[in-house]
Amino acid sequence: MKKFVAIVGTNSKKSTNRKLLQYMQKRYKNDAEIKLVEVAGLPIFKKTEEMAIPKQAQGIAHELENADGVIIGTPEYDHSVPAILLSTLAWLSYGIHPLLDKPVMITGASYGALGASRAQAQLRQILDSPEIKARIMPSSEFLLANSLKAFDSAGNLIDQEQVERLDGLFEDFILFSDISKQLNHANSNNAKEMQNFSWDEGSGKRDEEK
Repeated sequence: MKKFVAIVGTNSKKSTNRKLLQYMQKRYKNDAEIKLVEVAGLPIFKKTEEMAIPKQAQGIAHELENADGVIIGTPEYDHSVPAILLSTLAWLSYGIHPLLDKPVMITGASYGALGASRAQAQLRQILDSPEIKARIMPSSEFLLANSLKAFDSAGNLIDQEQVERLDGLFEDFILFSDISKQLNHANSNNAKEMQNFSWDEGSGKRDEEK
């Protein structure tokens, strides 16, 4: 059975993104073991001389390294990914690289009509950055709009068309995780590039900040 890690990309205690991941955890329990990981409590990323990484981030990295794939649920705040999720990804690419060539599926739930579409587009760009190099499943957006009304009292999705779409995407993600294991010819070179990456001399996203 596949083992996936689902990152709840918000520190909100009443998040419909968490609710969606919990629904997936329950619905697909016979297909995969999905472990939810919280990012709430992580400090905002800050570059340090000793490159110290918080224990919580180290724990998340350990979970990711041992997973067959990763699901990230993101809300959308002001057309973008929440700061806590951005900070989490920064910690997870600061001298450690647990997302390197890791299969990733993105989901998003929002109170409005767009279903976190712009946040998902931004998240794809971030995950594809040289410091992370995750393997994002293509053409796989799951956008849950009007999420406050999307679940019944038992936490199940009400709209059957949405259920069928999510079922199809999840089935594809299981296949994508299998295919990704075969796409490993550049993995050693990617890992070498990561090891040789310099925060002070490279061209990474945080090198501009002194």
